[in-house]
Amino acid sequence: MKNRFLVLGLFVFTLGATAQEIPQDSVKIEALDEVLLSSTRAKSKTPVAFTNITKEELESLNLGQDLPILLDQLPSVVTTSDAGSGVGYTGIRVRGTDATRVNVTINGIPYNDAESQGTFWVNMPDFVSSVEDIQLQRGVGTSSNGSGAFGASLNLKTLNPSVEGYATTSHSVGSFGTRKHNLSVGSGIKNNFYAEARLSNIQSDGYIDRASSDLKSFYSEAGFINDKTQIKALIFGGDQETYQSWNGAPEAVVNGDLAGIQEFIETNYSSDEEADNLLNAGRTYNSYTYENQVDSYKQTHYQVHASHQFSSQFSANLSGNFTTGKGYFEQFKDDEELGDYFPMHSNASDEGDVIRRRWLDNEFTAIVYSLNYKKDQLNLYLGGGYNSYKGDHFGEIIWDSFASEIPIRDRYYTSIGEKTDFSSYVKAEYNVTSRLFAFADLQYRTVNFSSFGLSSDLEPIDVDKDYNFFNPKLGLSYKIDNYNSVYGSFAVANREPNRDDLTKNPVLPKSERLNDFEFGYKHRTALFYATANAYYMSYKDQLVLTGDLDNAGDPIRENVADSYRAGLELQVGYKASDKFRIDANATFSKNKIDRFNYVVYDTQYDPNTYETVGYAPVVTEYKDTDISFSPGIIAGGAFTYTPLKELNLSVISKYVGKQYLDNTSSDSKSIDAYFVNNFNASYTINPNWIKEVSFNLLVNNIFNSEYVSNGYTYSYYYRPENSGDDAITENFYYPQATTNFLLGMTLKF
Repeated sequence: MKNRFLVLGLFVFTLGATAQEIPQDSVKIEALDEVLLSSTRAKSKTPVAFTNITKEELESLNLGQDLPILLDQLPSVVTTSDAGSGVGYTGIRVRGTDATRVNVTINGIPYNDAESQGTFWVNMPDFVSSVEDIQLQRGVGTSSNGSGAFGASLNLKTLNPSVEGYATTSHSVGSFGTRKHNLSVGSGIKNNFYAEARLSNIQSDGYIDRASSDLKSFYSEAGFINDKTQIKALIFGGDQETYQSWNGAPEAVVNGDLAGIQEFIETNYSSDEEADNLLNAGRTYNSYTYENQVDSYKQTHYQVHASHQFSSQFSANLSGNFTTGKGYFEQFKDDEELGDYFPMHSNASDEGDVIRRRWLDNEFTAIVYSLNYKKDQLNLYLGGGYNSYKGDHFGEIIWDSFASEIPIRDRYYTSIGEKTDFSSYVKAEYNVTSRLFAFADLQYRTVNFSSFGLSSDLEPIDVDKDYNFFNPKLGLSYKIDNYNSVYGSFAVANREPNRDDLTKNPVLPKSERLNDFEFGYKHRTALFYATANAYYMSYKDQLVLTGDLDNAGDPIRENVADSYRAGLELQVGYKASDKFRIDANATFSKNKIDRFNYVVYDTQYDPNTYETVGYAPVVTEYKDTDISFSPGIIAGGAFTYTPLKELNLSVISKYVGKQYLDNTSSDSKSIDAYFVNNFNASYTINPNWIKEVSFNLLVNNIFNSEYVSNGYTYSYYYRPENSGDDAITENFYYPQATTNFLLGMTLKF
């Protein structure tokens, strides 16, 4: 809290300065930001597939939904929301790869969680309001900091310093009790100093029953800038509490199949309360009914960046980051045994109900640097980074109904996870001729991960692994004429398993390797653009999603020896007149596993110990099957009509093809293709009393489609005497909201 007051105090001081403002053209903000992002950003000539999104393009859509939902229209992107409304826990997949494979950086600092490798945007609500622009690179791209990109890189740059002072406030309301409120202020640049700050609050009841969100966030920045140097300090973070909706809904509930629901009730020995919920909730079903079944987490980021242009040929950047996070998820569990928590207790067989919390208390430190030398046709970079992570995992019981007394709030399990990550790279860009551009990037990365203690299932954890990776990238681009260009690249990425892979899998997983081939064509005129990008991503020991979840709701993964993703990404845009334009994209792909063994366990078989209590598992070999959650077709488009200079109207469409829940290519375990259309309207006026007033309307799913965008599946045998030999399969889905709206107003002073 002291840090917040320090930054806000500096803001007040600089806001009150009266010195002459520096003209914008004398402040080389863009050039210095290029120094800051040199290790992560692709440029127009870089031979990779990428898309840039500016803050202006995001403004009319930024009404409270999470960042992944705002990126839904980008090529090869599929998004989903646990709560169904885009607020709370959301996910993004690019080219069929999940968020753990998307390398995310904020101002060049790695953001992916070091242990899970995922990104949790719910911990930074409304961060888009403090973003200048976003670049999504598909494939390995130019990722140089953090874990390797196995599907995409997402690079976020926070706001450029505003030359003039400003104040902006935004407010929106919408379906499912959704509302967003924020206030942003900036001092402008005075005496070479500036400061900016934002406070935000987002709340939503969610489309899914009880899937509420209460999200708070802040952003503050202060700095010094002149024509050679920029130094800035940032503090930003979020404080979120979301009601859990991680379990999805059984297939029969989503489909309204009463006979199937009854069968599910009988198979799972559901209680009367659970059965009533299953029979009456409909597609907004949430299995959780305990009033405080929440996930609560607070995260704060501290960043310092220094960029300096030593000469016209040499510049450098040094960045530091420290992130703290602490939180828990709370669960009510009935009919538990005391020995499940304290196995050495004298009355371990006692049964009762418990309320438990599973905690994570962690911190992350990062140092990133880059040196840039430019002379004639050569642009040379030397850079690297060091990251250190420590996470304390522990569980506690805060209430119970056991007859025996137990130590309330004592830790019934605890484990420590530590990870260090060091990387260095040298990157060269060279204009061979006025038409031919060459790119090369050589990175070496070394990783150590260790974890010791007990898991939440009271299983011992003893992991200490080292990984060493060499990741080269090479590419060429050729300018055919002023309107047409082609490019090609080859990149290698290696990636370590995450914590769950190493601590929960009965078979120790291997690291993964990706060889990524990209070939593209670009055409652009004043009124029309078209791009085509063909890719072939060949994997060795890829960790694919099995389709199942563990007992904490996290996806389970397994190595497959040989697999690939091959596709064609197309983009077109045409400005027919000053009033009408069309933009569209489509991806056509094949995503295949050469062969793998599909294992189905008996309910009496323990996969952790391999002890056969009943029947042994059934193993089936599959060949040439589809990779889970990898649709063969993804398409999007927007028709924009501007009848007045102040008014924009858009119809935004998204089509996602069939997805398989696991890797068996089974139609009975799949997500149907869906086609969803949204409507977006923005109206802006500039009255005399204020700089700008804008109104934004977003109507999602205007044709009221009932669709699901995510799910999971598991199969098992239950073979008591005379029960038969058929496996039981249960599918669960995450229904997305039917027609809903968000209406917002922004005032700029």
